[in-house]
Amino acid sequence: MNEDSYDRLKTIIKPYLPEDVSVQEIDEQSHLINDLNINSTHLVDIVLDVEDAFDITIEDDELEKMDTVAGSLALISEKRAVKS
Repeated sequence: MNEDSYDRLKTIIKPYLPEDVSVQEIDEQSHLINDLNINSTHLVDIVLDVEDAFDITIEDDELEKMDTVAGSLALISEKRAVKS
């Protein structure tokens, strides 16, 4: 795992966390909806923020890969590798 990407992703997710969930609860295995209680509307916002922050495009059929932090990081890494 790229620590920089992980930290950047946590920074992106943080504003969308409900008040009862802290950023310290985010780990690689965290499921965005089930564990972090992020609602589906905010998931769309997170995807848009990830696209901007990492200068990538995430297709609609790839969204299911972003259900966990690890899945999101893997997709980001895959997309960045293709751009290189």
